[in-house]
Amino acid sequence: MKSAESSFVTAIKGYLIGAANVVPGVSGGTFALITGVFQRIIDSLNAVLSIKSWKLLFSGRGREFWKAIDGGFLLALAVGILVSVFTLARLITFTLANYPVETWALFFGLILASAWYMFADLRPLRPKDIAFALAGVAAGVVICTLSPARTPDSPWFLLVCGAVAVSSMILPGLSGSLVLVLMSKYEFILNAVNSFDLPVLLYFAAGCVAGILAFSKFLHWLMARHERPTMIVLLGFVTGSLVKVWPWSNAEAIAASQGVAIEAPKGLASFGTLSGLGLELHILPAILWCAAGIGAVILIESLSRRSKNQSK
Repeated sequence: MKSAESSFVTAIKGYLIGAANVVPGVSGGTFALITGVFQRIIDSLNAVLSIKSWKLLFSGRGREFWKAIDGGFLLALAVGILVSVFTLARLITFTLANYPVETWALFFGLILASAWYMFADLRPLRPKDIAFALAGVAAGVVICTLSPARTPDSPWFLLVCGAVAVSSMILPGLSGSLVLVLMSKYEFILNAVNSFDLPVLLYFAAGCVAGILAFSKFLHWLMARHERPTMIVLLGFVTGSLVKVWPWSNAEAIAASQGVAIEAPKGLASFGTLSGLGLELHILPAILWCAAGIGAVILIESLSRRSKNQSK
């Protein structure tokens, strides 16, 4: 009974981590820290990648292999994450189609507040740190403004998206969904989840597995030896990426949500452009949803700090 209860609790934690990974700006790694399973995930992944573990399996000691990789924990966690992704994807797809300004305003607030807290944790910032941060911001702005509105739907690109997204998910403070937004594949993957487009999901999942196998040890080696500059560059990049999630950046989506049959310009749009097209700006709702995103991060951070204090 204790084992079943433990698996259920782990699945709930997996659900929370999965929910965080579905929403751009909220880090699944941060939720793993809050729920107290981050180190256990890292240990389990390292065991999965260990030759010693696989020697147990190939020598017929399957039960010992399962115990060595903490298989019960990983399975329960994976179930929770998958349930979360499939239950929330439809909701977010609906809000993006019908309330794009409010939805992206929520994401904007989540990302803005997350970046603020992560920078605050790294204070005081030295001149070298500021240089790293500005380099990250510049890279984020350039990539977001130059990246195409549409990227390939081909299998190789889905593999790349899965590998890059899952690699970012294991870093506290960095959102895997935000990476998909930057690669112009966020809504595409959500639609694939909703329609259960098996080929797309299999290619993306294969990329995720490859990403974990190829990058997890490297990322944690990098974090172990160059944690501060790595985090500062990443946070600068996240801050620069705010231009991509600006609530009024996609005039075409806003026009479609309001049933306006016009050829809206692609790329970043200005208030003047949107008003000229006869579109409602929804400024007050956007401010409120942005504030809600900021408030959610404040709540998450307060829970995280309380959890850290209790563990000391």
